Amino acid sequence: MENFCTLFDSSYLSRGLLLYESLRRNSKDFHIYIFAFDALTYNILQDLDLPDATIVSLKEFENEKLLGVKPSRTKAEYCWTSTSSAIAYVIDNYKVPFCTYLDADLFFYGSPGILLGELKDGKNILITQHRFSDFARIFEQRRAGRFCVQFITFANQGDSLKVLDKWKNQCIDWCYAKYEDGKFGDQKYLENWPEEYPNVHVLEHPGGGIAPWNARRFRFVAENEKIYVLIPGAKEKFEIVFFHFHYVRIGKSGFADIGWNRLTKSIIDLFYKPYIRRIIEKEKYLEGRFPEYKRPVFIEKPIEIKEKVKFSFKRLTGFNIIKIPTD
Repeated sequence: MENFCTLFDSSYLSRGLLLYESLRRNSKDFHIYIFAFDALTYNILQDLDLPDATIVSLKEFENEKLLGVKPSRTKAEYCWTSTSSAIAYVIDNYKVPFCTYLDADLFFYGSPGILLGELKDGKNILITQHRFSDFARIFEQRRAGRFCVQFITFANQGDSLKVLDKWKNQCIDWCYAKYEDGKFGDQKYLENWPEEYPNVHVLEHPGGGIAPWNARRFRFVAENEKIYVLIPGAKEKFEIVFFHFHYVRIGKSGFADIGWNRLTKSIIDLFYKPYIRRIIEKEKYLEGRFPEYKRPVFIEKPIEIKEKVKFSFKRLTGFNIIKIPTD
């Protein structure tokens, strides 16, 4: 059985449910532990009674150390702080042999077993690279680091748990949305793991971790209800396992903002428009079934000067702003 965990609050509830549904379609035997980061999310997930899922409340999960740093972290920073603790919680409380953390804005197109199958020959920790495109690397490599905490696996084994425990304590000590002393959030801590720990494996399959910061490196083709990534110079094509839909913001004005990475029309049409349509459909369903649920909408008129400038640029140029698909 493949064991996963993820965490999100009501602002990401629709995306978390899409992640879950995509796993059900693509994994033959799995269980996911969902850490509900607010009461509304917990109550809705309990009511939905999702098969192959265990819902963990904050009351069950949070310990003294996490509660001690919570006031000093933003909502996003606290989620990053909690990632390693969530993995440890699942391993400690449910005694699973392996646990893979998933960001809530991942969507699976293929079996995660394709990726997990790379763990062999003494390797029991799996991490994924950003694989930045040339343009994104200029702006992101130094700050964000080589690795992305989006799909990360630990085994319930001594050498693996030792690394997990160190990372967990590092995140509690410092985990902020800024670059400082070689750190950024929870992910720069991974920078030297392959050199430090012989049990760490860096994912090789190119279909794991397609994301806005690397999508322009590849070509994609849809065949027989599957999407494949084509690597320049390679003879074979590789099945896409998951896409990381980082920074998708849906507004009230009929448009969605899909971030700052340069994306082609084919990438937007193949991945983003169907995903945004799924989000909207899921949010309509949640609003219809749960009166207390209100779909999250990002602020289209920011207050801070820096955000105002960014917003004005996007509105004037239309950069990565797409009309919300309704067909």
